Amino acid sequence: MAEKTGGALLVEALERHGAERVFCVPGESYLAVLDALYDADIPVTVCRQEGGAAMMADAHGKLTGKPGICMVTRGPGATNASAGVHIAAQDSTPMILFIGQIERGMREREAFQEIDYRQMFGGIAKWVAEIDHADRVPEFISRAYHVATSGRPGPVVLALPEDMLVETADAPQPPAWQQVETHPGLTQMADLQKRLWAAERPIAILGGSRWSEEAVAGFTRFAERFDLPVACSFRRQMLFDNLHDNYAGDVGIGINPKLLTRIKASDLILLVGGRLSEMPSQSYSLLDIPSPSQQLIHIHPDAEELGRVYRPSLAIHASPTAFCKAAEGLQPPAELKGAGEAAKAHQDYLDWSGARPEIPGRLQMAGVMDWLEANLGEDAICTNGAGNYATWLHRFHRFRRYATQAAPTSGSMGYGLPAAVAAKLTFPEREVVCFAGDGCLQMTMQEFGTACQDGANLILLVIDNGMYGTIRMHQERTYPGRPSATQLVNPNFAALARSYGAYGETVETTEEFGPAFERAREAGTPALLHLKLDPEAITPAASLSQIRAAAEAK
Repeated sequence: MAEKTGGALLVEALERHGAERVFCVPGESYLAVLDALYDADIPVTVCRQEGGAAMMADAHGKLTGKPGICMVTRGPGATNASAGVHIAAQDSTPMILFIGQIERGMREREAFQEIDYRQMFGGIAKWVAEIDHADRVPEFISRAYHVATSGRPGPVVLALPEDMLVETADAPQPPAWQQVETHPGLTQMADLQKRLWAAERPIAILGGSRWSEEAVAGFTRFAERFDLPVACSFRRQMLFDNLHDNYAGDVGIGINPKLLTRIKASDLILLVGGRLSEMPSQSYSLLDIPSPSQQLIHIHPDAEELGRVYRPSLAIHASPTAFCKAAEGLQPPAELKGAGEAAKAHQDYLDWSGARPEIPGRLQMAGVMDWLEANLGEDAICTNGAGNYATWLHRFHRFRRYATQAAPTSGSMGYGLPAAVAAKLTFPEREVVCFAGDGCLQMTMQEFGTACQDGANLILLVIDNGMYGTIRMHQERTYPGRPSATQLVNPNFAALARSYGAYGETVETTEEFGPAFERAREAGTPALLHLKLDPEAITPAASLSQIRAAAEAK
């Protein structure tokens, strides 16, 4: 074999392992990689800021189960990208971040933009390493793919010394990465079947990653046989058809009170893939720690997560995909003790998500959601970042299929737009709708230019109330009448979109929304609809004035 540069070996390894796209902000520290990409078949998306690039890589990993690839330069590039690495860590998303690094001979002198990445990312990445020799590039990339996807998936960070990337070596590529599944034992599945037979008020909660369309279908058939109510964890509603007769709702922020009561009253909780961290566990109040009062059957692909917070009655070390295959063999008893509970739970969900609260102002978000529910296809992908505005999507949209949701369980603002760019580039034939608050959007607004440059014709809904609404809500609850550091002076978002050569329109009334959305669909470019919301319309349940008055009355 002819010798190749470290940069060429890296790109060759990415091709070998099936990388579908690279999200990057270019830098002189990894020019050799950029040069190798010139001859490669891997599309490259040039982003505006490294945080946006890393969030795009995370969204690609969420929607495909394959590691999203991000490349940034050293120092400031890496610190910017850390926002996306943290999301991938908390969301259990496979991602590989490549960082250009100073030359090897300059280390330990605080050279230009020098950072010790093992220290910087050690607490949030699954593995952090620096490739010191070109002949080891194929080895490190293969390991990165396996670490990022095995057990509980997460981010891997590899630093690339600039001089290593131009060093040449003759290094063969290993076989392509393959997903390693961990399967449950027959004894454990038999034990689970006995416990389900004896349970009178069981419920399942689905979460985490390592799912697939086949796994979702398999679990659906399992739930039908056992007439099992099924809930989805925070921002994981795409794991079960929300209009299926067994769907009970989502376990997250602003949970349906009836679902909360049902979980607390259950005698068996089947937790598949998730961790029941702070948000779905209602600040760790949902189950007793470390020993829940209910039977907890915890299925997780990472053995270290089993018993980490909650001590399960039955721990099953298996990926959701492998577990759902095994669950196909479980059979219900002749008579289910909890028969009919799934239907009741689903009716509770329909009542909760079917409510149409009226809010202050001429633009009613309930009317917006009604139009979207009637006009979006089942395969439409919805993305969002963090903020009160996301409540409208999470509570009132019915997710029907796997890989139709990309949202950060880490609660990171700015995520929705980069995620929508990645979603549209990954699935160009599908409609992609991004929900973003005015504060949330402006953390990554520059990535709208990335969408325009790459022809990612997403539709961006900017829900603008002129403030950091979630923080203002908490201020009024805790310090009523004393708003501080939450007001925003915003641009004309529609005009800003038009300045990119995209479609932009302002929507101020409920009646204007549907026709505006249709015009956005027909534009043939990325589109932005600027939804101007009354500042009083802070939540579906209460206005700012009502929240303030309740706090003052205490």
